[in-house]
Amino acid sequence: MVDAGENYTSTLKREFSEEALNSTTASPKELEAIVKRVDDAFHHGVEIYKGYVDDPRNTDNAWMETVAVNFHDEVGNCLALFPLTAGDDADAVRWTDISSDLQLYASHRDFIKLVAELRNAQW
Repeated sequence: MVDAGENYTSTLKREFSEEALNSTTASPKELEAIVKRVDDAFHHGVEIYKGYVDDPRNTDNAWMETVAVNFHDEVGNCLALFPLTAGDDADAVRWTDISSDLQLYASHRDFIKLVAELRNAQW
């Protein structure tokens, strides 16, 4: 979630670092390396969607809005090399193959479909 005064690109980097790289338990030296690698990897994102999303938590008086961004590792020498480790409030983390059969929460499947179409990938 975006913290007060934070832009969404900073949030994406922070959340990925905390939840997929367990940066909250890293030493200062490890954290410096994580920040550099994440900054490098998240340099050229493509905004896929921004706005209202269907979510079971939505009510008449409060609703979810999101920004979905694709960071593409064309040759597999950047993002694919991150040592994924669940951290912060994540239970598990892993890379996964995508398909139209993938079961995801709320509107997440729609975002993956948009990325597949953008990247001309099988869906």
